[in-house]
Amino acid sequence: MHSRKTLLLPQYRGAAPINWAIINGEKETGVTTFFLKHEIDTGNIIFQERTPIYENDNAGTLHDRLMQIGAALVLKTTDSIINDTIKTIPQNNDSELKQAPKIFKETCRIDWALPAETIRNYIRGLAPSPAAWTELHVMDSEPLKIKVFDSEIIIEKHELAVGSIRHDKKHLDIAVAEGFVRLLDIQQAGKKRMHTHDFLNGFTISDNAFVQ
Repeated sequence: MHSRKTLLLPQYRGAAPINWAIINGEKETGVTTFFLKHEIDTGNIIFQERTPIYENDNAGTLHDRLMQIGAALVLKTTDSIINDTIKTIPQNNDSELKQAPKIFKETCRIDWALPAETIRNYIRGLAPSPAAWTELHVMDSEPLKIKVFDSEIIIEKHELAVGSIRHDKKHLDIAVAEGFVRLLDIQQAGKKRMHTHDFLNGFTISDNAFVQ
C-alpha cells in the first residue's frame, strides 16, 4: 500500500505532482492511497481525499496541507485493511493523462513571454524550492540571477517591451503582454531571501534594466 500526495490518480503520475498541479493552474488536488504495481503510480485505488488549491497556495503550503490529509488517509486505509473491508477500484486511463516529471533547477527559468497567469502559476508551483528564477540585467553590470518566490498580476495597458522593468522605491514590476508581474519576494544569488522593497533599498536599478 502506498500514500501519494498528488492530483487524484491517475493524473499527475511522476516525481513532482504537487508542483505540476499548481504550475498547470489546477483548482483541486488530493491524496490517493493505492496498492503498488511495478509501474509507478499505477496500482488499484483504495481511497482518495480532495482539497482545493487556493489562489495563494504555493508548492510548500500545499505540500504541508496534503501531508496532514495524507496522514489521516493512511490511518483510514490501514483500518480498512485490518478490518478486511477494503474495496479497490482500477485507475481510469481513458482521458489524456497529465504527467509530473522531475523538476531540475536548470529548467526553472521564467519565460516572460508567457501569459501573466501562467508565469504566476509557475512561480507558485516552484516555491519555495527549487524556486523559479530570472536574470536581471542592469547597465554596466554582469547579469544577476534572481529567484522569485511570490508575485502578483497587474492588468494594465503599456507600450514597454516584454521583460522591461518598471520600478520605484517599493515595487519591481516586469512587463508582460497584458500588464505586469509584480515581484513580491525574491532572493539575489548569494544573498538571503527578502521582500522586494527591502531589496530595492540596497540595490540601484537603472532605467533601461530588463529581465530575461
